[in-house]
Amino acid sequence: MPTDKKDETPAADTAKPDVPKPDAEKPTDDLVTTLHVLPVGRRKLKYTATTGRIVLRKEVVTDGTFDGHQAQAEVFLTAYTLDGADVTQRPVTFAFNGGPGSSSIWLHLGVLGPRRVVAGDAGDLAPPPYGLVDNAESLLAHSDLVFIDPVSTGYSRPATGVKAGDYHGFTPDLESVGEVIRLWTSRNGRWMSPKFLAGESYGTTRAAGLAAHLQDRYGMYLNGIMLISSVLEFGTLVFSPGNDLPYAMFLPSYAAIAHYHGKHGDRPLADVLAEAEEFASTTYAAALASGSRLSESERADVVAKTAALAGLTEEYVDRVDLRIEHIRFSTELLRESRRVVGRLDGRFVGWDADSGREHFEADPSMSAILGPYTAALNHYVHAELEYHNDLPYEILSYTVNEGWSFKDFENRQVTVADKLATAMRANPHLKVHVASGHYDGATPYFATEYTLARLQIPAELRENIETAYYPAGHMMYVHEESRVQQSKDLAAFVKKASNR
Repeated sequence: MPTDKKDETPAADTAKPDVPKPDAEKPTDDLVTTLHVLPVGRRKLKYTATTGRIVLRKEVVTDGTFDGHQAQAEVFLTAYTLDGADVTQRPVTFAFNGGPGSSSIWLHLGVLGPRRVVAGDAGDLAPPPYGLVDNAESLLAHSDLVFIDPVSTGYSRPATGVKAGDYHGFTPDLESVGEVIRLWTSRNGRWMSPKFLAGESYGTTRAAGLAAHLQDRYGMYLNGIMLISSVLEFGTLVFSPGNDLPYAMFLPSYAAIAHYHGKHGDRPLADVLAEAEEFASTTYAAALASGSRLSESERADVVAKTAALAGLTEEYVDRVDLRIEHIRFSTELLRESRRVVGRLDGRFVGWDADSGREHFEADPSMSAILGPYTAALNHYVHAELEYHNDLPYEILSYTVNEGWSFKDFENRQVTVADKLATAMRANPHLKVHVASGHYDGATPYFATEYTLARLQIPAELRENIETAYYPAGHMMYVHEESRVQQSKDLAAFVKKASNR
């Protein structure tokens, strides 16, 4: 929001040290409340939307003396609460996307919230200025919702005098988002409500970490976590020298995308996936590990099978030494038709200025959804939620993403699988819902299965985990049939895990 200009007189603070600092340095919550009605079948859900920024503060202690609370950040959120509900029975879901550096716009206006974007789908994109309609399948019918934009995303910003980079890392992100959850829960009297987290992409990393953090720091035990397009172990999907695991984890997704684009004829997708999964976890993984120890005939067989599954030429697979990186795959699959396929969603296709390059210039699936979601959010917040702020709403900050710190994991891979397992062992009632898209070329479903299978929990807790798969990509809800089914799946999960 616009702030008053600071006093630029150099001697002002020196001459009058007791003069209060300008309001810009004393931020306050700027929440706005509006009333709405959502038609759901024959029902009309009356709900309250609360939108704006809340101030995060830290306790300052100097030489053992308490010096008060210092503002650290202003975090934007949008909360939806059902009017007249018994808060001890009514669940609440805290939702966020990932990036790192993404706002919560995608889950908010894509699948969970009471309003949703009309953006079209692969091959049938809606034209600008797009549309915004009631979401009759909103999770609001079963749970209150709180969408959180981490610092430097959406309208969230650090407080005056605080470095934004202080929040751009694994641990400070957990601490700040966890503090938002604690504050909202306390201020709204929701400690006795069933509580859930819903995260997408890096948001699943955050959600798994938060499950342990909320328990350890605040004694807040959750009922459930919804992990959408998961990344819990980065070693399964980060292509780096010496790490062959991602190549095997991505192969079934490559096969699925190749199938979608006609590379497997009329074979059922289920058959292609079963073959790819078996090959990836056995012969292909062994071949990658064997390296030069493979005989010429063995290598030729693996090249042929890999190429057939991925929909690529044997020459290409041979040239990349059996190792197909995901952006290179998206650029190569339809090269003969001078098209590239989406990374986030392999169903989408686009053009590149240079059809000979190794890495596409832009992800056509991101290009397809960025405009509709941005337009809808900016209209919705100002016109319907009546929150006004002249700052740009940061949909997805690449500056945050590129500068993200994982210093907590120095000399080891980034993983939160251990934190999720710790949370589940300490809270045996914690339920986990895991959603994956078969055409997701960013967080492959097979990598998620690999991580879940190795989760260090006792056998009796395995039944606390459920999985769901959709014929779509990373944001599976951009596919209409998947959106409707996913909404049903999430609602069923919340009702079951609420223990009410």
